[in-house]
Amino acid sequence: MNRETALGILQQYWGHAAFRGIQEEIILSISEGHDTLGLMPTGGGKSITFQVPALAMEGMCLVVTPLIALMKDQVNNLRQRGIRAAAIYSGQAHDEILKVLENAVFGAYTFLYVSPERLSSELFLEKLKRMHISFITIDEAHCISQWGYDFRPSYLAISEIRKVLPNTPVLALTATATERVVGDICKQLCFGEDAQVFRMSFARANLHYIVRTTEDKTSELIHILNSVEGSAIVYTRSRRGTKEVSTTLNEAGIPALFYHAGLTNVEKDVRQREWQEGATRVMVATNAFGMGIDKADVRLVIHMDLPDSIEAYFQEAGRAGRDGQRAYAVLLYNKRDHGKMLRRIPETFPDKDYIRKVYDSLAYYLQMAMGDGLDVTREFNLEKFCINFKYFPVPVLSALSLLTRAGYIEYREKEDNKSRLLFIVGRDELYRLQHINKKSDELIRAILRNYGGVFSSYVTIEEELLAENCNISSHEVYEILKLLNHQRIIHYIPRKNTPYITYTRGRMESHRILLAPEVYDDRKKEYEERVEAILHYAGDTTTCRSKMLLHYFGDSSATDCGQCDVCLARKDINTGDSCAQLMERFRQILSDGAGHRPEEFSYDGYTSEVRKEAIERLTENGELFLRNGFFFRE
Repeated sequence: MNRETALGILQQYWGHAAFRGIQEEIILSISEGHDTLGLMPTGGGKSITFQVPALAMEGMCLVVTPLIALMKDQVNNLRQRGIRAAAIYSGQAHDEILKVLENAVFGAYTFLYVSPERLSSELFLEKLKRMHISFITIDEAHCISQWGYDFRPSYLAISEIRKVLPNTPVLALTATATERVVGDICKQLCFGEDAQVFRMSFARANLHYIVRTTEDKTSELIHILNSVEGSAIVYTRSRRGTKEVSTTLNEAGIPALFYHAGLTNVEKDVRQREWQEGATRVMVATNAFGMGIDKADVRLVIHMDLPDSIEAYFQEAGRAGRDGQRAYAVLLYNKRDHGKMLRRIPETFPDKDYIRKVYDSLAYYLQMAMGDGLDVTREFNLEKFCINFKYFPVPVLSALSLLTRAGYIEYREKEDNKSRLLFIVGRDELYRLQHINKKSDELIRAILRNYGGVFSSYVTIEEELLAENCNISSHEVYEILKLLNHQRIIHYIPRKNTPYITYTRGRMESHRILLAPEVYDDRKKEYEERVEAILHYAGDTTTCRSKMLLHYFGDSSATDCGQCDVCLARKDINTGDSCAQLMERFRQILSDGAGHRPEEFSYDGYTSEVRKEAIERLTENGELFLRNGFFFRE
């Protein structure tokens, strides 16, 4: 595909006359069949880089993304433009998934979006062999790197796809990656020798980075929110913190909601929608409110606590000002934060003996005999486990994560158990009920259309699918089902996230547990370096904030932004020094006692603002007065 064709597609479907940044370079690279990595800042237009070439090439573009909400939005946007697209994600009925896959085999789509977890499905891999794939797009590609701040094991399955489609080029996209992560992405995705990497500057001219040192973070938070108008995100580290801060803000007259991983999917959807639509000004959240949050007019992102890394901070702060208008990323910091960060290191990487002790305790808790357990899966209650064996939860979770990386167990913190439903009343009685309203009646009909056997046994259901069928929100579906449950028409069990542990090896003696350097020592060192980097960022009052961030990601050409708290403070000092220097020069001019014209007080190297301030100060001091258009010294 040549440049003219690409521009024509861009104009036809998106109405743009030109590409931005490195979009064109990426498009031409993947069109020519090169494995390609694009590093683009948030809001840099990543979607265009794979959507344009896919429309010009024969076959279907396979898009891998972990974000179901983003997946749905992009599919809808493409369809509105007359482009054929579909998605496969958790919660869809088996028949619907099968239908989409069959249609994909027969070339019905230009784009097929899938979650990384789907790539391991035997059904998907079998169908994939029969699909005509033009190229594969990997969104949030940093998730595949063990050195990335948001590593996700499910992403490792992507390399298996390359075995099925060995000659299909891959386009990887990310907004956050160090040089080490870039190298690891290319390695994990088996990039060819002719692979190309394109980098776009991560500089954000409209985003002002501020570190505010304060002992009273809550008061400072309220002050900032009252000083800057517009939509805001406030990040805290704990679930309890999100609730406490949102309560405080509401009491102060600032509308706020809280968001964390412990909420139900329906609750998350409702709260995110209220915030997206502007019904609530502030979202107080943990890092669970992460990738895929696409609200252009966020004016403020405030961190109440230090994140674990520069990568995480940059990603979260970057959610402000995507519309190109002035926005602020504020980090609230005090001396206690330094100690808290250093304590995270042993919490995240507990001693190896501690890890082995947790392994033994786990066997006792799950009643796993020596040599047993291979491929055995058990529910795991962290709270109960910690109470029984007198552990603190945070280092236990770290130990389980490290044992998972080492290949001894698989700990799944969030096993999404789908909602289940059973009709308590019989079919005939159901039709005789008179007190069911219109929406309830439509929902019941949708359930009966989509799911069989609901009168004889529990069936798994998906609220989102039912919502689409009934043209109502997922929250409304949830509330109606709760009502029907209360009326004893159905028995409804909402979905829940249940942690599970699977033994990937039979239980062994704990002294035989080995933690390889790439599992423990190397990663601990990497984590320590990240902690050091974020502490340096927060504590350094001499280096431009934007410059520090960009240098961290390998942009050595970055210059002072002129608008962060460090640059502004430096500007104030320089202005003060310049003003003092100019006042002394003015005194020398006036020392002869004669009158002097205003133009005699103009000096190269000083701004009009500094000149004005120098004259005002001399006047206020009684050293200067104006008479008949001349300056005199008192």
